[in-house]
Amino acid sequence: MKQLLKTKATVRLRKAENKNEWYVYIESYPVEVSGKKTSQRIREYISRSVTTVEWDKKRTARTDAEGTKSYKPKRNDNGIIMCRSDSDREIMLYADGIRKVRQKEYDNRDLYSDAESVLVEQKEKRKEDFIKYIAALAAKRHARSSKSVQINWNRTKEFLKSYSGGSLIFSKIDYRMAHDFKLFLLAAPLEGNRKGTISSNTAGAYFSIFKAALKQAFIDGYLTVDLSSKIKGIPEQESRREYLTIEELNVLASTACEKDVLKRASLFSALTGLRHSDIQKLRWKEISLEEGIARLHFTQKKTKSVEYMPIAEQALQLCGEPRLPRQLVFEDLTDISWISRPLKKWVESAGIKKNITFHCFRHTFATLQLSSGTDIYTVSKMLGHTNLKTTEIYAKVVDEKKNRASQAIQLESLKKKE
Repeated sequence: MKQLLKTKATVRLRKAENKNEWYVYIESYPVEVSGKKTSQRIREYISRSVTTVEWDKKRTARTDAEGTKSYKPKRNDNGIIMCRSDSDREIMLYADGIRKVRQKEYDNRDLYSDAESVLVEQKEKRKEDFIKYIAALAAKRHARSSKSVQINWNRTKEFLKSYSGGSLIFSKIDYRMAHDFKLFLLAAPLEGNRKGTISSNTAGAYFSIFKAALKQAFIDGYLTVDLSSKIKGIPEQESRREYLTIEELNVLASTACEKDVLKRASLFSALTGLRHSDIQKLRWKEISLEEGIARLHFTQKKTKSVEYMPIAEQALQLCGEPRLPRQLVFEDLTDISWISRPLKKWVESAGIKKNITFHCFRHTFATLQLSSGTDIYTVSKMLGHTNLKTTEIYAKVVDEKKNRASQAIQLESLKKKE
């Protein structure tokens, strides 16, 4: 947005040569003129002259080479030049009337020019590609975020490409488009050659990213309406959180795994509740012993929050022998995408039929802690949750176990006759 010039129009006088007469004109400054790099001073003569000007002898305008002084004219409280004769006073009122007209024109022109420049800028922005915008936004906002966050932003961008045919200019984005994209996500196919569609929760995560991008686009001036506040997200559905019982965890602990670091890291997650991303980057300097109790002091990769928590002695044993402060505790622990096969093989070797992923060990920690009587607030803190509702999902699993346990004892005499 350009800065307003604040042009000022003023009635001025110019002495006529060899006459006791002054020509009247309107001077406007500063004025922006097309083709000129600097502001101009515009003089508009009104074909009028006066002879009875009252001069302010206390205010010297300038002194010429011969030492003759010229004075500024007196002005009344309304800024009108004062004259002695009635005819000259009428000329000055006439001149001031023209000045007022010119002043209003300049004031309005600056305002209209500024508004027009904003409209032109908005019009140009609405021609830009939203898909390119969301890619740039992801790179700027999530350059240091977890890999899973970056992947979700990239997948949202790819789904927008599929939906739009490759490009989507901002002028095409409205409430109907947002609603249609929501339906598109809910019916979107799984990646690769897998059959079926993505889950409702996955679609909801992508749509939330879409809404976040719309919000930022509104802030950046690409959209004139905050669509993100007008469209509803996809409601989250409760999903089953697979976990291991204490018996299954013990069997798994006594079963050999082809990758020892994977086994140690998995059991460490079950004993601490840490995510794979935090275990993978854990360094020895983040583990300390205080009064015989091992503690972790680290920053969660997902939430960026600083955690300070004690860990069990067995969890410390899984870390192995201490090494240099900056060395990784679980060296050679590969990315999550490379451990599915050896993990599945290890679980099957233990005779466990459940579909266990690395994240299930975090679920196991939460479920077993709640089952053993640890209060939900403590578990929430140990998991590093920012919202208690996230932890309450595990509490529901424990409630189901209690419901089943309540039916375990049956008296034969009280059984209903069929």
